[in-house]
Amino acid sequence: MNLNYSDEQNMLREQVLKFCETSYDFIDREKILVSESGYSQENWKQFAELGWLAVPFEEENGGFNFGPIELTVLFEEFGKALVVEPYLSSVVMSGTILEGSTHPEKTSIIEKIISGEHQVSVAYAEANIGYNFLNCVTSIEKDGDNFLLNGSKTLVLNANNADQFIVLATGEDGPVLLMLNADAEGLSLQTFKTVDGQTCGDLVFENISLSQDAMIASGDEAETLFYKMVNLSILCISAEAVGAMTSSYQKTVQYTKEREQFAQPISNFQVLQHRMVDMFIETELTKSLLVKATLQLDSNDKDALRTISALKVQVGKAGRLVGQHAVQLHGGMGVSNEMSIGHYLKRFTVIDSMFGNTQHHINKYSNS
Repeated sequence: MNLNYSDEQNMLREQVLKFCETSYDFIDREKILVSESGYSQENWKQFAELGWLAVPFEEENGGFNFGPIELTVLFEEFGKALVVEPYLSSVVMSGTILEGSTHPEKTSIIEKIISGEHQVSVAYAEANIGYNFLNCVTSIEKDGDNFLLNGSKTLVLNANNADQFIVLATGEDGPVLLMLNADAEGLSLQTFKTVDGQTCGDLVFENISLSQDAMIASGDEAETLFYKMVNLSILCISAEAVGAMTSSYQKTVQYTKEREQFAQPISNFQVLQHRMVDMFIETELTKSLLVKATLQLDSNDKDALRTISALKVQVGKAGRLVGQHAVQLHGGMGVSNEMSIGHYLKRFTVIDSMFGNTQHHINKYSNS
């Protein structure tokens, strides 16, 4: 098995790394987070110009036909810089569902996503169902030739900027995935900030009338598409976590070399060295499991889903350890908003809760 990255994959990594080093410093990121949109439209435009928004899409839809490996390369570098642009929601989540469907407008929507002019978010989570996403209360019922959509969704990523939503609901024959315009009559939106500063939204649907053309998939097809999206998204946020762990570890080592106590750098103290070794080990373990899960998903290995659950468990445990050690070794500076270290811990906390937390995936792994 060849574990080396290809020339194209290395070029992609170098391109993203260069962008993040030259155009994405921590101060600019903080200004972006408090802006009305919660992301930089200029950065998003650059993502489109550099071709990053086309990475996972098929050539017939205007993409580069790359797969999970290229996405993890991209997200690992995003994680190092704590990139906040809505790549996960609009490209990975929405794009996966659209491209796997037979929706009549999928090609035109994907082309607009690739160009950077259009954003789509997936509304799947609800307040009282935990991580059993398919057991949703949001539902559709027949109304002549149309459907009526009622219910609510929470934690919708990038909801305030979305032009359209892909909504998971319950129909007569099981789950359905629906396309909904952001300006639909009967749709209300309330936005809020998550612990890591990013913007989410709560959606409420009140007797929204939808035509048959709004149906993306139903029944087994909808379930398959939905979990294909979930598994690829877990892979991407795990890669983001690996990048964030790497950066947290490196910044912590550098800080301990510069911070002095008792006339010597605190990096000389063995107890602190042990902590940093633990940070390094957990980061490398996560990275190894990420590689395994990526290769299995890329080759449609039958054990891929089990490995993805194991990866999500490891990301939760390692992110907590690396993030907490990094903050503690920085002392009071670690919890200051003016330094990036505390923000990595906040991001680890959010990543752990997305698409099933550590305990959820322990149970899923045990039962698979």
